[in-house]
Amino acid sequence: MNVEKIQELINAKPNLSTALGMEFISTPEGDTCMARMQVDERNRQPFGFLSGGASLALAENVAGVGSSALCPGCACVGIEVSGSHVKAVAEGDTVTAYARLLHSGKTLHVWNVDIKNSVGELISNVRVTNYIIKTKK
Repeated sequence: MNVEKIQELINAKPNLSTALGMEFISTPEGDTCMARMQVDERNRQPFGFLSGGASLALAENVAGVGSSALCPGCACVGIEVSGSHVKAVAEGDTVTAYARLLHSGKTLHVWNVDIKNSVGELISNVRVTNYIIKTKK
């Protein structure tokens, strides 16, 4: 899935993705996309670990980017995010979110997002449902 145009749009104005340090990555598969985020002062807890909220934000944003790539000209917004955090990540590491489309309907997309640390260990598993809004032209 090519997400370069959406990455350019995201980088055009300050937003949550840029504030937390997310970088979106194209993949050769048409039903997957990825994002990477360094764990640092922008997204860690006071204890020095990746915030669970930042993990959920990463998952929701990568799923939103994926839905936007599949539905150009539409607004794709998260309506449900549910996740389980299974391992901590210390500041200085990098996490990668691997998003796979489970359902692609006219108005709803459902994504499974696995977030892993730099050695490939599962950190969080997140399910994201996006609502696809056709914008007026």
